Amino acid sequence: MVQYLAECFSTCILILIGEAAIANYKFARQTSNSTLPVGIAFGVGVYSAMMISGPITGAHLNPAVSISLMTIGKLKPLRCIFYIIGQISGAFLGALLVYLVYFNQFNVFDGGVRQMVGPNGTADIFFTMPAKGIPQWNTFIDQVVSTGCLMIFVMALAYDCNHMISEVAKPFAFAVVVMSVTCAFSINAGAAVNP
Repeated sequence: MVQYLAECFSTCILILIGEAAIANYKFARQTSNSTLPVGIAFGVGVYSAMMISGPITGAHLNPAVSISLMTIGKLKPLRCIFYIIGQISGAFLGALLVYLVYFNQFNVFDGGVRQMVGPNGTADIFFTMPAKGIPQWNTFIDQVVSTGCLMIFVMALAYDCNHMISEVAKPFAFAVVVMSVTCAFSINAGAAVNP
């Protein structure tokens, strides 16, 4: 139960920080296409989340991480299921908190009429979607490559025999990886990096 709650709470913190940055960026009506502020926020979110659940679960924070570790025998299937349930629960809780914190901003931005897309659409705060004009096959490749890059780095950093980085520096390294992947793969479909 403690492990479920750790994954839930730490994923909530990650989503809260990351999606709040997206909401802030959108509601400030930024015209720049730079994803650096959002990438930094998600990196800080990962670092913060790792400080919370790292000692308890290893801070998977992402079903792709839990599933990958299960496939190589580092996580039992039943525990993997509970981690994923915790991660999804935490993600929804984090999104709900963003919505509540920015409730008035949503109303100012869209006049109280919620829209998925368009000039007043706010759905992209809470989930990724293909950019205008990007075909589905291209977004699929984008997501496979971005999740693959994330997992290569995660597995390399988590590998027990990797003595290139100390245990103390690993959370910072994970944060830098998330910032990099978020900045590198955001334009096509928002760098979801999830299965």
